[in-house]
Amino acid sequence: MTHDTSLRDRALVFRSLHVPGRPLVLPNAWDRASARLVEQAGAAAVATTSAGLAWELGAPDGDRLERDRALTAVAAVASAVRVPVSADIESGYAADAAGVAGTVRAVLAAGAVGINIEDALHVPGRGPLRPVAEQAERIAAARAAADEAGVPLFVNARVDTFLCGAGGVDATLERAAAFLAAGADGIFVPGAVDPGTVELLAEGVDGPLNVLAGPGAPSVAELAALGVARVSVGAALAQAAHALVRRAARELLGAGTYNTLADGLGYGELNALLGGTP
Repeated sequence: MTHDTSLRDRALVFRSLHVPGRPLVLPNAWDRASARLVEQAGAAAVATTSAGLAWELGAPDGDRLERDRALTAVAAVASAVRVPVSADIESGYAADAAGVAGTVRAVLAAGAVGINIEDALHVPGRGPLRPVAEQAERIAAARAAADEAGVPLFVNARVDTFLCGAGGVDATLERAAAFLAAGADGIFVPGAVDPGTVELLAEGVDGPLNVLAGPGAPSVAELAALGVARVSVGAALAQAAHALVRRAARELLGAGTYNTLADGLGYGELNALLGGTP
């Protein structure tokens, strides 16, 4: 099955946005409203957060959400914006490489032109990381499925060595090299924010480096100077939104005041954002 030219064109645009020293900045979204707000803020692309998306659907993160539900939500995000969309598919929503290929076909059908696929294992008694050869096979299957569809899907291989405490720079670079050889286009290393470490990774990875940023991390400008090609914030926006709900509820139920609500978006603005009457 091949896809229309517009999907291929969006994939090429998304691919072109990964430039070391001039990073693509992605405030991750989880539904139609958050995606449109991110787009309106000036984002060149939108990436989903698997955690934020799962929480929105009433499920925990960590390979616990069913593939069909996740990709229905991805399709809603992709249809809400004009910019390219990348989908966080956790470890692939599949038990084996053939299943990952099926997920990629569904991602393309949903209208997304990039994926994040992680090597962390959420299986009791295994892990914390999937064996390199096994993960490389899954990435190769993702690449083959996209190629068969005629879409230059951007495969962002997430290496969770730092996040899981399973290795440092050398182990990360070893995994990155294997995943790039299997067909990945970029490498995502969450948990690495020390400037010296980020610089070593940017120099050692033979492809665009994605860093997970947030409070305490170097600024976007500082990460750019280190050679980073992509900066994302994962579930941070969703976490901030839920923190606001808790803070406002506690104020209302405690002090009986409404100060936390003062900076909320207007009803008309949000309604119009989703196609309603202002």
